[in-house]
Amino acid sequence: MNLFIISLYTIAMAIIFVYSLHALYLVYLRKKYNSLTPQHCKDYQFTEKVTIQLPVYNELYVVDRLINKVCNIDYPQHLLEIQVLDDSTDETTNLIKKIVEEKKLSGINITHIHRTDRIGYKAGALNHGLQKASGDFIAVFDADFLPEKDFLKKTLPCFTNANIGMVQTRWEYINEDYSLVTKAQALALDGHFVIEQTARNRAGLFINFNGTGGVWKKECILDAGNWQHDTITEDLDLSYRAQMRGWKFVFISDVTCPSELPAEINSLKSQQFRWTKGAIETAKKILPQLWKSELPARIKLFSTLHLTCNIVFPLVLLIALLNLPLMLIKIEESYTHLFSVMLIFSPAFLISFYFYLVAQKTISPDWKKKIILFPLFMAGNMGLSVNNTRAVVEGLFNKKTPFIRTPKFSIKNKNDSWQKNKYISEYSVNLYTVIELLIALYCLAGVAASLYFYEIATLPFQLMFFFGFTAVAVLSIKHSGKKKKQGE
Repeated sequence: MNLFIISLYTIAMAIIFVYSLHALYLVYLRKKYNSLTPQHCKDYQFTEKVTIQLPVYNELYVVDRLINKVCNIDYPQHLLEIQVLDDSTDETTNLIKKIVEEKKLSGINITHIHRTDRIGYKAGALNHGLQKASGDFIAVFDADFLPEKDFLKKTLPCFTNANIGMVQTRWEYINEDYSLVTKAQALALDGHFVIEQTARNRAGLFINFNGTGGVWKKECILDAGNWQHDTITEDLDLSYRAQMRGWKFVFISDVTCPSELPAEINSLKSQQFRWTKGAIETAKKILPQLWKSELPARIKLFSTLHLTCNIVFPLVLLIALLNLPLMLIKIEESYTHLFSVMLIFSPAFLISFYFYLVAQKTISPDWKKKIILFPLFMAGNMGLSVNNTRAVVEGLFNKKTPFIRTPKFSIKNKNDSWQKNKYISEYSVNLYTVIELLIALYCLAGVAASLYFYEIATLPFQLMFFFGFTAVAVLSIKHSGKKKKQGE
């Protein structure tokens, strides 16, 4: 049994280390191609028609903000069409009708497309709207986004040749400083956009449309097979199908699109679950086709690492459970070589720190204040491993679940509150919250054992595991408690 535990732990650590090396290589690529910025057509003529699609589902608190922002975008009015793709089942629909009628009276070409079946969820709504869209280009904004006035005039000139099918912008966050939860999310997303998206794109590797804040060439969407809903990450799925067809994508880091981050933990867990499970579903769908294709080996390899990176969550959970027995084996059996195995986590941690440090130094003047939250961010990722492991397992075993959208709260600053939001009742404490709490107590035993046996080198990681699972579990209960109170 001891040998089995040691082997399992070593394999898990080795796989995590491989993905950390991949992250380090992305930092290298980001620096290597730092001067290779996306090209813009300086004399671009804004003559193509653009359709802006706004997929909405029960967004009572933010839909007016969204529509007002989009209607303010600077583009020739006779070439701009706005579609509000409304799948709502509540009073959001009546609010949209009112706003759209007002906008029409002011001369804006905006239509309200309401579905009552919600077939295909967001993918179905986008597909349905595309059938009626007259634009040559399709811009997509989720309900929590606030595109700047010059969004189209900064993105369309990036379509410098016929085979560019999509342009993606970087996200910014209007409520980043709202809480530690939002600050940690911002740190994570900055790493994705500033390092991952930039490095992959400039190195000629595949990237993904992030579901919002980007512009597609309509021809590209249709040629790649349109939006499909057999995965719950329709954006990632279409991205890979399009690039495998030979379309090129452009990521522009210097053009940003403000957005709102989930302000409470259960909404974040729901979002993370959808992203994680959808990526696994997409990997199962795309990778067999990708490896059978004639694409270069480096594209296949890095695409595989990209699509399967969420497999680390079950491994992190496994390590959390094995840390204590492995420590006891090391002490009882005098396996001194186990010390080096357990410390494989250290370089992986340092690489991850370097990854996010470079991201923050690239875009943030106050990067020192932000990167100091890195241990908190790592602990949070550890704490989310139960939630995300469930997503990985369900994705691997084809368990179908509905597309649960992340509720929006219209949170901008610390004086705003999400607690009276009617949509918050969609979430509650479940079995997995109890599991998180039990693992937190288990990790506390690991902390105690580290102190008792003077295993000081393992203590920082034991503490992060304990803090991560505790924070996620306690916040889940705390936020759910507020929801129940409101529902009484």
